[in-house]
Amino acid sequence: MTTNAPDTQDHTTLPDSADDNKLSFAETALQLGGKSEEEARRTGAIDKADDNVESLFKPQYQTVNSPAHRAVWDGTVPVDEFLATDDQPSEELQLVMRQSIEVVTRHRTAGTLLNEDQKISEPVLSELGGVGFWGLLVDKQYGGSGAPFRNFAPFLTRMAMADPTVAGLASVHGCIGAVDPVRTFGNDEQKQRFLPKLASGETLSAFALTEPSAGSDLTALCTRAVRDGDSYIVNGEKLFITNVVPGRTIGLVCLIDDAPAVLVCDLPAAENDHFQFRKYGLWALKHTYNRGIIFKDFRVPSENLLLPTRGNGLTIAYHGLNLGRISLCANAAGTMRLMMASMIPWARFRVTYGEPISQRELVRRRLGHLAGLIVGCDALVAWCSGLIDMGYRGEMESIVAKIFGSEAQKEAAIELFMKTHGGRSFLHGHLLGDNVHEYLAPCIYEGEGEMLGMAFFKSLVKHHGTRYFEPIGKTLAAAGIKKPNPLNPVHAWALKGTLGPYAKWYLGQRCRLSPKPSLPPMPGPLQEHAAYAAEQLNNSPLEISGTMRKHQLKLADRQCRMSELSGRIQKLIVILCTSLYAARQSDEVVQAAADMLCQNLTQQLTGQRPSDRYFRSATRLGETIVDGGFQSIAGLSPDEILMPYE
Repeated sequence: MTTNAPDTQDHTTLPDSADDNKLSFAETALQLGGKSEEEARRTGAIDKADDNVESLFKPQYQTVNSPAHRAVWDGTVPVDEFLATDDQPSEELQLVMRQSIEVVTRHRTAGTLLNEDQKISEPVLSELGGVGFWGLLVDKQYGGSGAPFRNFAPFLTRMAMADPTVAGLASVHGCIGAVDPVRTFGNDEQKQRFLPKLASGETLSAFALTEPSAGSDLTALCTRAVRDGDSYIVNGEKLFITNVVPGRTIGLVCLIDDAPAVLVCDLPAAENDHFQFRKYGLWALKHTYNRGIIFKDFRVPSENLLLPTRGNGLTIAYHGLNLGRISLCANAAGTMRLMMASMIPWARFRVTYGEPISQRELVRRRLGHLAGLIVGCDALVAWCSGLIDMGYRGEMESIVAKIFGSEAQKEAAIELFMKTHGGRSFLHGHLLGDNVHEYLAPCIYEGEGEMLGMAFFKSLVKHHGTRYFEPIGKTLAAAGIKKPNPLNPVHAWALKGTLGPYAKWYLGQRCRLSPKPSLPPMPGPLQEHAAYAAEQLNNSPLEISGTMRKHQLKLADRQCRMSELSGRIQKLIVILCTSLYAARQSDEVVQAAADMLCQNLTQQLTGQRPSDRYFRSATRLGETIVDGGFQSIAGLSPDEILMPYE
């Protein structure tokens, strides 16, 4: 399995980065833009952590060379890098996956999936460990399966169709829990000590990052660990920690010598004076334990400190987030299939004015639109997970997957699922009524959507800004020029050395002809979508750069503009990825669903009203789905019709 793990050493002190005293792009921009030293420092810390994560990957796999970045800035879309990898799991992996689903299905049928607290029961967790579920992402030498991520992520969609909570726990454990930090950053002794029991399920894991005052702003961490002999003494509080009960193994992000660090902690078997839970009511994540943790002089062996070869604990925290974001999209694809499987029997049963609502255009359109959302998630999961295995960091791509998957699930739940079921949606025992918070919460998990959209935009413009705008900004600041005017001779003279490179780039963009993308053989409608997305991506650098030029060092304050422009680029990437994915599928229903999604996203981008052709295509697709044409939901019966009328 590709891990992209850096070389590690058994250090006893935190490493210093060679660039610790170098201002990051974000820090420089904020200082030049008149922000406080404190805000510049905090933002710079995040930016440096991001740089340190980048340094873990080979240059050709870093963000600036990623497919999403190149599609915008290179002048031609690297179509081959938007094609999902076709790869079937090995027979060994298929056995683990099949047996894992059988465990969950058997317990669900027997009514033993949940315990008396309505959480996934210990016997289920234990049996899943026995068939290898928890070790899918652990290397074989430590007792796991060493599954490629391109096999693991789509499997989560299948598991979510059996139970979304169990699928989510696999991501918590393997992607953002202790498995990825130890596997990627642990030394040999740490791997030998922790990974076998994490693979077997002897202990499950969680990641303790969020604090009462530290969420998106990870520079606000307050939990501290102080060295005392052979131990660190931890004091502080964590919040919203999923999959945490006594005895779990957690990755704890805390401050050591005022720098973020990660300690791997085996929690005691019971609460004590040094370790307690903060329990609270939480509507989402209702079938798994989610609690706060309070540490009071809690001791952790010093050899449990994870040390990246560069950077600090934020580097470790950021590394696993990309895997978790792709997994979230995979879970959404399975969850939306459950919605579809619930909608169809109800649509056939519910009669209005003498006719089943399955015959109504609105209901058929909803099913067709839902199919498009599902195929879009499938496409992003297949593409992004393949990039991870190829060695890419995949930061921009995983953000697209996370935002699309969470927003698609939200739209499906409210606009399609709820409105089709009507008032029965709110009955106890109904999928929507019982799980509405589960359907909405992913918009916050792994980073709130619009905040992540701005992170996507920052990654998109960082190289361009560093290359062209940062030198200009520094020159203006040194000359004391706050509002530059190129027609002013004094301003022009001051900028003579730094404006040239940008002027050359700008004129090159204005004069170049956009080449047609080299697309593989594709069905006509899908080819049109791919060509449109590629053309718009090719044409976007001038608008993006123009936005940077207009707002200059105040761009960081223009969150609404960044979010809107980021969203448009993301939609184009979804169109390109989905059309290319569907073109390689033999199922015409999948191709039709992809066409529906791409048409819908194009309408959002252009502001055009839906055509009659679109409505006809959507309702025909919905009719096919009602008749059993969406093959991947065959055999699913997630719920019963509640309060059936005579």
